[in-house]
Amino acid sequence: MSAAPTTPHSPISARTIPLFPLGSTLFPDGRLPLQIFEVRYLDMIAKCIAEGSGFGVVALTEGTEVRRPGQTERFVGVGTVARINEWSTPSIGLMRIACSGTARFRILQAEQQKHGLWTAEVEMMEADHPVAVPEELMNTSQALDNLLQSVMRQGLPESEMPIAQPFRLNDCGWVANRWAEMIPVPVEIKQTLLALDNPLMRLELVQDALDELGWLR
Repeated sequence: MSAAPTTPHSPISARTIPLFPLGSTLFPDGRLPLQIFEVRYLDMIAKCIAEGSGFGVVALTEGTEVRRPGQTERFVGVGTVARINEWSTPSIGLMRIACSGTARFRILQAEQQKHGLWTAEVEMMEADHPVAVPEELMNTSQALDNLLQSVMRQGLPESEMPIAQPFRLNDCGWVANRWAEMIPVPVEIKQTLLALDNPLMRLELVQDALDELGWLR
């Protein structure tokens, strides 16, 4: 297992970035483990590691993660820059990486290269301002804390925890993002949550979704 280089990494300043369309949504501070075997992504990841740069994760609305002849890939217009924290190469043509979500971005223009890799000119979005969880939304934070305590009692090493520390259970944006990663809702709803600039409103919508799922007591 290798650690990420110490070269300064600043996704906020990125204007043109490679994209990795996935069947899931990455939120800031979220964890993303990936197995890479397609040539287009092996080359992309190798370049990102060498340069200490990140890549953009966007949720697919059409197509699949693995490229197929004649397939059309369509994806959402807002994504999150993934930073590569660790990587390993267990065999030739296979790479395993552990990433975390950093800054959100809005796609201005996307283009698919000849070998299949998507790149995009992007506008970086402002990070959430810290907003304390109000009393009426505290049940979302408490439920998340209960879940985390249950997982931690299993004795998993920190690297295998689905949610990375530090836990910011009194921050609206952080709590909303962690639930948004887990709740089984359509990609369009997750896209709406990711694109919201108001973390308090995002948590209110998450609370509604959790209520409908029966995940809140």
